[in-house]
Amino acid sequence: MDRIAALDAIVASFDLNTHPFYTDWRAGTLPKEKMVDYSGEYGRFVATIAKGWETLGFENYAEEEREHEVLWENFRAEIHSTDRSNYPQTDVLVTAADRFFSVAPEAVGALYAFEAQQPNTAKSKLDGLNEHYGISDAGKEYFTVHAEDFNEVVDLRNYVATMSEADFNRAKVACSVVCGAMWSALDGIYYSTKTISA
Repeated sequence: MDRIAALDAIVASFDLNTHPFYTDWRAGTLPKEKMVDYSGEYGRFVATIAKGWETLGFENYAEEEREHEVLWENFRAEIHSTDRSNYPQTDVLVTAADRFFSVAPEAVGALYAFEAQQPNTAKSKLDGLNEHYGISDAGKEYFTVHAEDFNEVVDLRNYVATMSEADFNRAKVACSVVCGAMWSALDGIYYSTKTISA
């Protein structure tokens, strides 16, 4: 199995679009308070991504990610999200991402876990917002921007081709950990009995 196929197999085993949180969102059956909770929790992870691109020397993507943090906050404001639940599952994701984004081999794998799924998950969530939830264009812009954005994953694949075997093995571990942590973070929100006002 070549390197990209190996990474893609890891990502496919944690296909976030098959998680009940995202399937409910797409179907319009996700309670609004769960979306509100998610916007606060997932925003904590979104705020770490620029660091990974900085570590790899892609300042253009790092700057884009900082701009995307603003778009995420616009989404939060649109759905009146003010509090964060600080679930332990999100803590694990944010801590793992922050650590992995500090070292180049791990940053490649951790970013791949996110960027390889981002266009498809963004498209699914955007479709759900368009069909079932009353969200303005400004509130949806984060998802609109990412639904057709494949440039980052292409550049990561090119980067992977230049890595030593030892560094690629480190990237694979980071990819697996972050994929699992993203799935678990959705579990934390979806199955929580906390009540967040929408």
